Amino acid sequence: MGTEAALKSALVIIDVQVGLVRLVPPQIEDRVLSSIAVLLRKSRSFGIPVLFVQHDGPKGHPLEADTPAWGIHPSILPMKEERVIRKKASDSFFETRLAEELQTNEISRLIVVGGMTEYCVDTTCRRAVTLGYDVTLVADAHLTRDTPVLKAAQIIAHHNFLLDGFAAGMHSIQVIPAGEISL
Repeated sequence: MGTEAALKSALVIIDVQVGLVRLVPPQIEDRVLSSIAVLLRKSRSFGIPVLFVQHDGPKGHPLEADTPAWGIHPSILPMKEERVIRKKASDSFFETRLAEELQTNEISRLIVVGGMTEYCVDTTCRRAVTLGYDVTLVADAHLTRDTPVLKAAQIIAHHNFLLDGFAAGMHSIQVIPAGEISL
């Protein structure tokens, strides 16, 4: 990671909830959940803060709040001391305490994983750099579903290409595969 090692990092896991994971193609589900689980274990072993972001969907939404589908996926459940930040918009910072948690822990770099690629992951990454954070988007650790226009793998590849190098002032997004991230 080079100069990134000097930055204080946090792993931010966005919307890896039962109802969302059910929507994605199985090959993407398996790869992404495996990559996230490895990064989660590494983060915990190195004392890197882990923040879970959980979407509160309205009635009828795949992530309807306080339903079984709303729960964080059982393969990556938060530990008692790890923060879970609830949100109601694609932007994980919008009307949440995410920025406050990051400031309290003096975090300057976010390692972002989760879903959905074209909504919450994209929006949160872009917003983070405008707020003064450096972002590492883990190329093989975010997910989405197939749409009538593009397959999930195409959406993921497109966003990896589009977001890599996105910058605001001195801060930018780097897209790096999970296997190349050292904490």
